[in-house]
Amino acid sequence: MKIKSANNEYLEKVAKLTEEEGERLLSRMRGKLTRRFEDEKLSRVEAIAIQLELDDEQLTEWRQRMHEIKARDKSKK
Repeated sequence: MKIKSANNEYLEKVAKLTEEEGERLLSRMRGKLTRRFEDEKLSRVEAIAIQLELDDEQLTEWRQRMHEIKARDKSKK
């Protein structure tokens, strides 16, 4: 997975998060993103913004898969 730079839209969303919400997002970071944050190549805000964007992408993919599964399930009935 290639780590991208923080999107301005997500940087704005991060500014509106509470400290607790930011900590939860940081706790979900994995792999390259974690290393870049720990090596101080990313600021805390940038790391949270990227994680938030990744979470949104994964949620969208999950919703699409669930929609496909439900559609297949309905067609079997």
